[in-house]
Amino acid sequence: MLRLSAKQATRGARNAAAHLQRAEVSQGDRIALCVEIPPDSERSAFEQALLLQTVWGALRIGAIPVMVNPLLPRAEARAQITECAPRLAITDAAALSALVSDTSTVGSADSGTFAARPMHYTSGTTGQAKGVWTGFLTSAQLARWWADEQDQWGFDDSDVTLVHGPLSSSAPLRYSLLVLAAGGDVLLPGKFDPVAIARALADERPTTAFTVPSHWQRLFALDALPPSPYRLVAHAGSACPPELKRRLHAWAGASSVWEFYGSTEGQFAACSGPEWESRPGTLGLPRQGRRLFIDEGVIWCETPDYSRFEYWQDPEKTAAAWRPTVDGGSAFTVGDLGRLDEDGYLFLDGRREDLIITGGMNVYPAHVEAVLSAVDGVAEIAVFGVDDDLWGQRVCAAVVGSASDEAINAAGTAHLAGYQRPKVIYRLTELPRNAMGKIQRLELPRHLAIDPD
Repeated sequence: MLRLSAKQATRGARNAAAHLQRAEVSQGDRIALCVEIPPDSERSAFEQALLLQTVWGALRIGAIPVMVNPLLPRAEARAQITECAPRLAITDAAALSALVSDTSTVGSADSGTFAARPMHYTSGTTGQAKGVWTGFLTSAQLARWWADEQDQWGFDDSDVTLVHGPLSSSAPLRYSLLVLAAGGDVLLPGKFDPVAIARALADERPTTAFTVPSHWQRLFALDALPPSPYRLVAHAGSACPPELKRRLHAWAGASSVWEFYGSTEGQFAACSGPEWESRPGTLGLPRQGRRLFIDEGVIWCETPDYSRFEYWQDPEKTAAAWRPTVDGGSAFTVGDLGRLDEDGYLFLDGRREDLIITGGMNVYPAHVEAVLSAVDGVAEIAVFGVDDDLWGQRVCAAVVGSASDEAINAAGTAHLAGYQRPKVIYRLTELPRNAMGKIQRLELPRHLAIDPD
């Protein structure tokens, strides 16, 4: 477990910023970051620290870090790196170390000015990954964005955040940067290991963490968990089973637990533990400065100007995600379905039909189907999610054809990330379709008589 202080991170970020300037990286340039995670926890924790400082350094000079998931198949990761047209691509830890560890006085990189936010890739409904970024923000807009996050979570220089998820994902990275910016420390485990996390709870006494429900499933499966040291535990990424939610409340104290509903694109709502206890199932009220409304069952969020986003090089997809509001503002949607109660509390009725969220990671069936349909003997395939107490949802596939499970699994291993691969393969003579011939994914669990775990 590596502890990175704000002082250490600031020094490393300044070094990285200066070296990036020397490499002629300037405001608005993109830096692709995709560094393979080593199996050794100590080494991977050190590389997490290097990555975090490099991202912070890039932000200081107005460059845009592009976070590419190193768990993706190599061809897909390379495609994202190429697609974002980076000024610089960093794919090994030695390059990160050279940026962060070598002191440099080149450039004026120690102003502490944040001039951009990282760009993250999220899959589209066709399975093609799309970069989500904020465009160029004014100094005033950037200041309001950081203030908005700090006001929501109340980080200060006494905070210590324990990282649970990969820093290539938006929330773990954002929480780490927010705590460092407030003067606090970040605990980096390298990779999620329930035993190591439990030890850190007792020895390091973190005050805050961002998590997904599957983290708590694995932590509560331990023989014993130390008493909670947290003042704030936030979770998101997938539905949290009520039994697990109540157990987390009992362990950490309901007032210390927050759930938020958001996406790579933006934040919608936040819910404290006591609010959830009074309205089980709610995702809470709109985040500060936002307004939620429902149109034909779809959740829309009117958001401040500093929270606008674009899909990288896809103006049509961007336009479809946004609409003007009557008061001259703008609202966005990611297509999820929900409702508001009489007091304005949000309830989620369903994720996008094509989206599976497993362990906090997004999986789009069309992408998985495109890979597995190329296997000899696969006549038809439909990929769908089934509720799962551990992962939120598990990825399943219904297959028509003579291809063996072994051949399908081999193709998945070769071309898909682990979280994208079907955990169960079902056999059908035909797939259920509606009158228009469209595959009815949501009917597959019932059609197959699958009982969720």
